[in-house]
Amino acid sequence: MKKIENTFSLSGYVANDAQIRQFDTASVARFAISVSRSEKNQSGENAYKSALINIEAWRKNESTESFGLLKKGELVTVTGYFKPEEWVSTDGKKNQRVILVATKFHLTPNVEETSETPAKKAPKKFKKKAA
Repeated sequence: MKKIENTFSLSGYVANDAQIRQFDTASVARFAISVSRSEKNQSGENAYKSALINIEAWRKNESTESFGLLKKGELVTVTGYFKPEEWVSTDGKKNQRVILVATKFHLTPNVEETSETPAKKAPKKFKKKAA
């Protein structure tokens, strides 16, 4: 059976300051990031489609200093895994959702890195056929 990875990596702007809750041994930061992509609309012009992605990050209480990065407007890159949840509400209805759990996140440079000189392609080597 082929191994299937349960991971994600995405970059976007923090939509709101993280809401942080502390428990006995761990803390959770819940925040949303705004991501977008360009699409052509009916008139052929490029338009951006945006979405808010809800994320949660768990840390031991002694390691929560990284939560300070999660301020509104910061450009961050987040990696983690998808965690499905199921529960039954008080009225007996089954509910489910998928939570994106961040295992790592860091500020992303806002400048695209480009090379000063274009990379040269290595020449192809051909073998001569014996006649």
